[in-house]
Amino acid sequence: METIKPIQIAESKVIAAAEAGMDEFIKVFTDAYWERVGGELTAATMPLLTGEQHVLLGYQLFRDEVMEGGFVQLIQNGYGPYIFENPFAKAMRLFGLKDFSKLIYKAREIYDAHKEDLTRDCTDEEFMAMYEQYEVFDPLEETYLEEEEAITAAIAHYVDEHLELFAEVVKD
Repeated sequence: METIKPIQIAESKVIAAAEAGMDEFIKVFTDAYWERVGGELTAATMPLLTGEQHVLLGYQLFRDEVMEGGFVQLIQNGYGPYIFENPFAKAMRLFGLKDFSKLIYKAREIYDAHKEDLTRDCTDEEFMAMYEQYEVFDPLEETYLEEEEAITAAIAHYVDEHLELFAEVVKD
């Protein structure tokens, strides 16, 4: 089996991103992951990232999608399986984010119960109607939006403490 070359990120990029904020710090890693997979998560590109890299990419997707359009958007944009059908919630618990992990498990219960409807192709009108139909997500979204900054900071801290799991930071 061919070994995959580690993803390398210039130390100056990591430092500049950290100075710009926790979300930018995470983004410098996830941008490198997107580059590695050619901008697409497919059966062929999934093995190009490690489990930890997938978790960080999953968080970036989760954060971006939920902050912009909530769980309905996350799922309608095709990321439901990536977040809910993989050990993302368990990984968040292992990263030390127990409450966030519980929030994801609660969202997964809703996703599992309504997966067929939530993932179906729909018109813009049907998509917008899902926000009313799935108001059950609202309290989870509100909790996440209130805690996003602390969650993002905790994940960034975890990455910083375990850099070797996420990329090879190289001197430039």
